[in-house]
Amino acid sequence: MSLDAHLLQRAISPVSPGRSSPALLRARNRNDDGLLKKDKNYRRYASSIERVLSSFETTVDEWADYISFLGRLLKAIQNKPTDTNIIPHKALISKRLSQCLNPLLPSGVHQKTLDVYTHIFNSLGREGLSANLSLYLPGLMPILSFAALSVKPTALALFETYVVAVDPGYLRPALKAIILALLPCLEEESTEEFDRTLQILAALKEALGGERKNINSYTDASGTQYFWQCMFLASITSKSRRPGALAYLARKLPLLGHSLDAKSFESPQNGDHSLSAGWNGLDTVIDAVASPEPGLLIRCFCAGLCDEQLLTQRGFLDLLVTHLPLHSVVLQDKVVAEDLERLISAATAVVSRRDMSLNRRLWSWFLGPDLAAENNSGSATTPGQEGFAHQTRYFEQYGLESLVRTILHSIDAKPNDPQERARPLRICLSLMDRWEVGGLVVPQIFLPAMRSVWQYQNLVVSSDSIAEVLRSSNMFFDGVESAMIWTAIFKVIKHAFDFQDRDYQAALDELKLVFYMVTTFNIREEEMLMVHMPIASLVILLRVKAIIRAVPQQKNHPRSDIIILALRTANKLLDLVPSRAFLPERTSEAQTKSHEDCEDLLHDSVALSKIDRFYTLNQGNVDFEGQPLSPKQIAKALLENILEGVGSMLQIGSSATHSEIDTAMASLNFIIRKTPNLEEPNRRVFLSALLGSSPGNSPSQQVHFHFPLTAGKVSALETICSTPSTSAWLSESLIRQLIPKLVMGLWPSLSPSRPKYNVEATRCIWRLHTISSDAKLIESTISTLLMSHEAHDEMNPIDGEDARRFATLWIHSPATSTTTQSRRSSLVRGGNEGGIDINAVADLSFLERPLLLLLDVLALPNNNVFGFVIEWLQSLSSINTVVRVLIDRVSAVSPVPLLQSANTDKSDRIHDRPLDQSNNSELCLYYLQLIMRIMEYSPNNIWPALSATSASKDHDNNLSSNTIILARVCLRLLQRRLTGSDESKAADVRLNQAALSLLKQFLEGPSSSLLVELQIEELLLDELVSSIDLARYSLQTPLMETILLAMKLRLSSQNFGGTAKRYRPTSRDATKGSASLSISTDGDDRKIPRTPRLVVAVMPTKLLHCLVVGLTSRNSRPVLNGWITFLGACLPLYGDGIFQILIPLVECFCNTLGAAFKSVQSTFAKQQEEDTDNFEPTLALLLNGLEQSLATAHDRLMTDEIGGTPVKSPEQQQQSFFGTMVSGVFSSETNRARTTTANNRLTVLLCFKDAVRVCFTIWSWGDYGTNSPLQDNAALASYNYTILRLRNRTRRIFEHLFAAEALECLETLIELWLSLTKEVKTARPATVFDLLHVLEGSRPRNAIPAIFNAIYSRTNPSALDPVRKSTLTSNLSDISLAAFLVAYTKSLDDDAMDEIWNDCMTFLKDVLANPMPHRQTLPKLLEFTAVLGEKVDNTNFGEQRKMRRELGDLFVRLLTATLTIRPVGFSLDSPPTVNQDKLSTDAVSTRASFDNRNPAGSESLVNVLAMIAPNLSKVLVDTDRIASTCLTISTQVIGPTFRSRNFPENISQRTLDLMIALASIPEAAKAWKKDVVEAFNDSKFFSTSLSLAQNGWVPIVRQWSLADKERMPELLARLATPTSAGIMFGVGANSARLEADRKAQLNLRRIALLILSAANDTYVVNMTALQEKLVDLLNTTAASSPSSTTRAEIYMLIRALLLKTSAHHLASMWPTINAELYDAISSVFPDQTIETLNVTSLLQACKLLDTLLTLELDDFQMQEWLFITDTTEAVYRSTDSKSVAMIDELAEELDSGAGASHFINASLTNAPQGEKRRPLLTASVTQGVGREDMMEKVLRPFFRQLSIYAFESTYSMEAPDWKACFDDLMADLFDDSTLV
Repeated sequence: MSLDAHLLQRAISPVSPGRSSPALLRARNRNDDGLLKKDKNYRRYASSIERVLSSFETTVDEWADYISFLGRLLKAIQNKPTDTNIIPHKALISKRLSQCLNPLLPSGVHQKTLDVYTHIFNSLGREGLSANLSLYLPGLMPILSFAALSVKPTALALFETYVVAVDPGYLRPALKAIILALLPCLEEESTEEFDRTLQILAALKEALGGERKNINSYTDASGTQYFWQCMFLASITSKSRRPGALAYLARKLPLLGHSLDAKSFESPQNGDHSLSAGWNGLDTVIDAVASPEPGLLIRCFCAGLCDEQLLTQRGFLDLLVTHLPLHSVVLQDKVVAEDLERLISAATAVVSRRDMSLNRRLWSWFLGPDLAAENNSGSATTPGQEGFAHQTRYFEQYGLESLVRTILHSIDAKPNDPQERARPLRICLSLMDRWEVGGLVVPQIFLPAMRSVWQYQNLVVSSDSIAEVLRSSNMFFDGVESAMIWTAIFKVIKHAFDFQDRDYQAALDELKLVFYMVTTFNIREEEMLMVHMPIASLVILLRVKAIIRAVPQQKNHPRSDIIILALRTANKLLDLVPSRAFLPERTSEAQTKSHEDCEDLLHDSVALSKIDRFYTLNQGNVDFEGQPLSPKQIAKALLENILEGVGSMLQIGSSATHSEIDTAMASLNFIIRKTPNLEEPNRRVFLSALLGSSPGNSPSQQVHFHFPLTAGKVSALETICSTPSTSAWLSESLIRQLIPKLVMGLWPSLSPSRPKYNVEATRCIWRLHTISSDAKLIESTISTLLMSHEAHDEMNPIDGEDARRFATLWIHSPATSTTTQSRRSSLVRGGNEGGIDINAVADLSFLERPLLLLLDVLALPNNNVFGFVIEWLQSLSSINTVVRVLIDRVSAVSPVPLLQSANTDKSDRIHDRPLDQSNNSELCLYYLQLIMRIMEYSPNNIWPALSATSASKDHDNNLSSNTIILARVCLRLLQRRLTGSDESKAADVRLNQAALSLLKQFLEGPSSSLLVELQIEELLLDELVSSIDLARYSLQTPLMETILLAMKLRLSSQNFGGTAKRYRPTSRDATKGSASLSISTDGDDRKIPRTPRLVVAVMPTKLLHCLVVGLTSRNSRPVLNGWITFLGACLPLYGDGIFQILIPLVECFCNTLGAAFKSVQSTFAKQQEEDTDNFEPTLALLLNGLEQSLATAHDRLMTDEIGGTPVKSPEQQQQSFFGTMVSGVFSSETNRARTTTANNRLTVLLCFKDAVRVCFTIWSWGDYGTNSPLQDNAALASYNYTILRLRNRTRRIFEHLFAAEALECLETLIELWLSLTKEVKTARPATVFDLLHVLEGSRPRNAIPAIFNAIYSRTNPSALDPVRKSTLTSNLSDISLAAFLVAYTKSLDDDAMDEIWNDCMTFLKDVLANPMPHRQTLPKLLEFTAVLGEKVDNTNFGEQRKMRRELGDLFVRLLTATLTIRPVGFSLDSPPTVNQDKLSTDAVSTRASFDNRNPAGSESLVNVLAMIAPNLSKVLVDTDRIASTCLTISTQVIGPTFRSRNFPENISQRTLDLMIALASIPEAAKAWKKDVVEAFNDSKFFSTSLSLAQNGWVPIVRQWSLADKERMPELLARLATPTSAGIMFGVGANSARLEADRKAQLNLRRIALLILSAANDTYVVNMTALQEKLVDLLNTTAASSPSSTTRAEIYMLIRALLLKTSAHHLASMWPTINAELYDAISSVFPDQTIETLNVTSLLQACKLLDTLLTLELDDFQMQEWLFITDTTEAVYRSTDSKSVAMIDELAEELDSGAGASHFINASLTNAPQGEKRRPLLTASVTQGVGREDMMEKVLRPFFRQLSIYAFESTYSMEAPDWKACFDDLMADLFDDSTLV
């Protein structure tokens, strides 16, 4: 059945021919006694009945009064005239009789009421009762659900005698309600009423099929069909009456299945013939039950199967098995496929109960009836195997497809709820209890289920939800057979590698699914480990090899991700597979022989075809034909394929990435380790790739092309050589051939300009060193690389790039660390990649010869590498290693015996052949000259190394320092006699000269000489700039040295030098600690000595330009260290003139640092590496220069400030005329000096701010949320190394900056924090806190006072000492500083409170002493105090009681000061009366400029209090103080807000949050209740916005209702009884009526809101009083006071009762509700003139009816036929018939009216659609519709659609949406436009 809520045309019934309808409901219910009113006897009769009825409201109170009233009524009715059958006042009589059937009344009253009904029915006769059935039947229907045993026979007699006899035309609309009324008597089969009720239902079914007078005849089939459809609807809609429906269906539902035989399963054609044959005998029965809508039968069973009662589910399952089997024609032919899936889904859902009785019935339904029972074969039984086969074929033919579709639809729905997500898995797990079902279902469900779990884990859900789904999925996975699992995995792998018609992303997703399965679930079963995992690994390797061959070799091709993920999956499997899985003993002898026969034919295609056959035909079951391949074949295929795959990756020109190769190497390692005894495989491609020529250091080759290949070759070589079973594959000669090629391939990756793989390349070379058995092999290769550049000559033996590469190798080598512990730490940080032996890292033999070649450059000053080697030695931290190497060599080749080497083996390896005396002298001279050159060019580094203890021992076997050892060498050389030939003498002379020179340096140390003054600095500066432009690196350093000497000479000639003034500490130093900014380098944190004070010197004007060019030019990068040294020497020469050049100089540094840092970031973010500057040393040097500049300027500033005379404050000066004159005379010069000093301080501080910003940018790199993450994981080690270096360097600068100017630096960081808080998407403001926490200078004990000083500097600067004031260079407000103070305090550890407690208390006390300057920050300081309370609550330092008392006292005083200075009534936080949206742009900008101290985002007082209130008990420990504080908040914050004239516009969500927080504090009970009462009773309360009402007021009123139980009686007492107006005309009567109406409306809405906010059934105790008030108000008229205007609010209140009150508590209200709905809807008819309802009341009445139909309350379902068509006739109605339901009648009459044709096709386009049943009339439908258009645009479409919408909602089995009803009622309550 296809239903559409927007199709209003009813379908034509196929089985009901044209017929006339009974009299319309409204016409029947009219009083038809107009002609009899002239009869005197009838008037007397009517008057007597009226008197009895009028006494009901005044005399009936107890149950005896009811009996008395009924007796009088019965007597009055019996005294009717003999000539009439009309009963007057029948509507009121029916209402009173309904009220007398209240379930709360005793059975005697019920019995008496039924007697009255009996007399009335008897008096009316059959025709009269038919005409008045809609009037009397609704009140009688509920009686059987609660009647006593003595009353039920009487009630059933009424149905049996009178109701059944009614004409079918009148009986037909009420049939569903009558069935619902009778079903309670069928719940107990043992009662006497059971059979009688069955007879009544049979009589009803028979009555619908007979012919009656004045009614067109119905065929029997039509009546039977209609009866069954109503029975199904009754079972669907009424949960409480479903057991009775089940009992009736179990006895009266026809058998809808036909018999089966074995031939039914032979072929599809026979099955179809069986169905048609069975249909021939069942067509009449099925047509009577399943027509016109077979979907109702399905939904009846679905509702029963989903019932909460176990017995109900069991009964419906029994019905399925016996009456509606799967092979039934109804299921297989009549219903649509979706309905069959719905039925199967409901049936399978019962397995979640884990009840065996339910499961057995479900299996019986799925597997069908027994063939023996079907064929009536007596005692013969079907053999077991044949029976199982029959059941399997039955399920496969009739139920498998639908069950699979049902589960797949449930999986495809992808709900976010974990229970719903796991539901299909739990169902499948239960289905596997029967292999006949689970064995067919699970193979089709397994992969979709696993894919659903994988997708759910990728969603952003909580860990608990994921754990819930994983728990069910693990149980499901463990329950599936291994063969089935791996068959599915094989299909996924096979499908993933099919790229012909699929994109790479889909293939990648398939592989991700496989990887998820093998890493998440348990795959460690024996069969999986021994059979399936090796086969799956082989399939993956075969497919990967095919991809490498087939897919074009392109850069950034998506095949890389596929290969990596596939190999990772194979590695995971291979890691789990034990080695015994590849042993040949596992297979049988026959299988082994079979495998050996075809072993030679085992190619890739053959292996794949066998595996495909194994998983396709045999479903992975080894019991059929065994394994497709033998373990030996699998092992050999794995090894050969991985070798071939690795070889293809390592081929020259391959685009394989580093990750691909690493993953493939891991696979190779796994396979070799798992197959140790395998014979030697075919390794042709692998060896060819290893022996292929490496790109070497050719400049045309990019590193990113060949480094992964070379590193892969290293890994492959290491894997082969380190495994005993494979080490024989490569001969020693082959290894000696490979290692030099690999070193040459790695050599370009060591370039500093290509830092991406520096660390990785170094590790590869060390790994090769561990592989090689010849230590000199790598040494000779590196030496050759150093000497083999194209421009090789005597002056330039080594290329600069090769020298830098060796320096990189030296730095990253673990053996060059100063200690063994640091070497171990380096290896641990690096993960000990490649298996480098920690004990072997100290062996530097292969680096010594290249080191000596590099040091030889020191003898060639004109060499291009000369400057680099000097810089390298000066910055080398492992210089002691170099010295140790040279000393060992000197000891080994000295002509005289000197020392014993601690490493004798190493000294023996220095020379292979013995040297003669001459050669020894030359070598000794050579080594001594190297040492002297190092001392000359690296004096700062060499002296600590020479002072260190040597590893060699003297003849006394004592350890000595290196300096002493060398001195002894020199002395003994001098003491030695000169003998031998002239040539040897000359060599000895040169050796002695070198020794003397070395001794002189030891004795004298570095010295300086004075030069003659030369005026050449201007020319030299031009030459220096020219050398920068021409990139002449060798000239720049000498030029800078010469220029420096020339400038010093110039200054000395001008005689501007002076003695340094003695430095005296100041108060600023006492505040900040060390006021001077120290200079640090990468090596240490040494402070430069303070330079003597110089006045402004005349420096060359070109010097600044030259410095800027030199620091920014890329051509000066190789000698940047020289430039920094040059700058450090020039800055002190400027004297006071340094302040004029400081800003451009710092700007130059910051810009250069920013550009270099961006280059660093882009390098590591790119997949492809590009040539860049040597950026990491560049950044370090630039930071050194920046720090030197700031340190020098700050030292000069400190000197100037010490020398200045402080100006006295006005209080310190003499306030007299003379004193004023004197101060005016002398203040001019002093102020000028102070102004100059202040300007200089401002200059320095601005430069400090720039330095802090650029250093913070560098320091925060790599922090989460601040920059883009690393994209190339292959360079992770270098990335981490670079970040660590930069962070350490910038942190040292921060330490020095904070030591010098802590306050200004902190304010700069606060500015950065504010800017980061605005960048919500990318920023992480907590980075600032992370920095402050790691700095020693910004510890909490330093940072907190600095923040206090910053706040005071902006609020009350006069209260601060001058040295503690801020210069206000940062654009920060006091509110921003207070916000930072709160955030920073929250980030501190609780233990830090011990450091800052005293400062915080002092600050708060100072603020309270004079709070007026701090008035803007007082709310934030309140929050700060609360944060302190939370922190202190978590610690135990100090005297806790005293501290908490002190803190609580400060909090109370601070709150009092805040509320005194900033009262809420006059606070700027209160919303203005003018609408902000209507303000002009100029007005908004003016207001913003006026309130510039309250920036956007600052928290108001209410917001702060709302955050504080939940933790108030932690701040205020004393309960009395808590109560007092809450009272203060209530009195001065909440109270004025609620009493404001802007209420409720001035109420925000935070205000209500504050109320909710106070309501949760027990001590605040008295305070907040008063405020709630005031707000709740405010006449403007219901003008609150809907969102505030739902999220704020509803929780508050709920808490209020729990705390105060007397609210409801009080509100009920306010509802005045309607009275007539005292003045019948004039303004007074109208005004009084309007005032009474408004009060009644507000009170009714308050009652409704109170009921909605409270828990269910909270106000049941007040139900009687409430009902009495409602009855009184329902008697109002247009002229009463209050008037009938309040009807809308009454209907709202009834809706609230329906939503929050249980159904059995509403039983007494149904007569009133039905009568009101009847009157309200009747007033819409055109011929009615009722004035009691306006448009709003009518709309609310319609909403009440809509709510009743949506909620499907059982009691109302027996009355809803009066208003709508609730049966199949809502859809299947003949064209010439009319509905008797009032709503349908009204719709037809309105549509047929004059001028209404224009609106016939109108519909509610906003009618709700969804998974739940929502009301048709919602706030979104009525929004924006005026009262004058409400009827035409809303109500008329509503009347037209309501019946079909209600039926479709029932048909779709949608659950009622209680929240939608709640939200719609809330929207109506808070719509103040409907108030008077």
